[in-house]
Amino acid sequence: MEFSRPASTEEAAAIKAADPGATILAGGTDLMVEVNFGHASPDHVIGLRRVDDLADYQDTRIGAGVTWARLEECSHRALAQAARTVGSPQIRAAGTIGGNIGTASPAGDGLPWLAAAEAEIEVYSTTRGTRLVSWDQFFTGVKQNALADDEVITAAVLPENVPSVQEFAKIGQRSAMVISTVSACVMRDDEGSIRVALGAVAPTPIRVRQAEALVSGQSNPSEALLEEFARTVSAEVKPITDHRSTEAYRRHASGVLARRLLERCLAQ
Repeated sequence: MEFSRPASTEEAAAIKAADPGATILAGGTDLMVEVNFGHASPDHVIGLRRVDDLADYQDTRIGAGVTWARLEECSHRALAQAARTVGSPQIRAAGTIGGNIGTASPAGDGLPWLAAAEAEIEVYSTTRGTRLVSWDQFFTGVKQNALADDEVITAAVLPENVPSVQEFAKIGQRSAMVISTVSACVMRDDEGSIRVALGAVAPTPIRVRQAEALVSGQSNPSEALLEEFARTVSAEVKPITDHRSTEAYRRHASGVLARRLLERCLAQ
């Protein structure tokens, strides 16, 4: 196996352009699982650990190389909450938000937050330079994304007005080191508009737009409206039955979890 260790984004993209089949390695917490189980056997790996600019963190631009351990203390409340649920301390010290984005697993813990924040994914190639792809255009299917063969993910770019009132939670088969059965992020902006994003209940992270419209602008929704909100969330998701859970449970849990997070946001 060939292993490349570029020192800059430009060098990494040049190597990728020269060998489009090469595999990008960030923290390795996803890739090495695939290798250990025999599901992946890359011929050429491009390691990004030495690319310092990918580790740059700003409130409106989170470098792809920023680890979950660093995000545990970030200024975005729900992203920090999500970061604390990722694996063990060792996993959080190695795993990166860019790896989460690139893997594009429906259960990726950071993806509902990116959807609720209306983030754009910044990518770079030597021929086209930098381009931004909205989150809903970037994630195209189960572990599929819109990244071209010669591109490298460089950052998640956020709008200036990400709501400060935000909550994240997930449900799994145990309380720690768990892959999500359902995950959710709810945000409320200063005008009372509600954003609700979920993971592990569709091929990609999703926003439940009908449910959002139902409660946006409501500062003190009635019990009946909260119940209708939960039912609407459950109706909008598109879960499957697999080895972690059933379609019926995921649908029910989506509504319950989204309602709990909405109530937490309304209480702030």
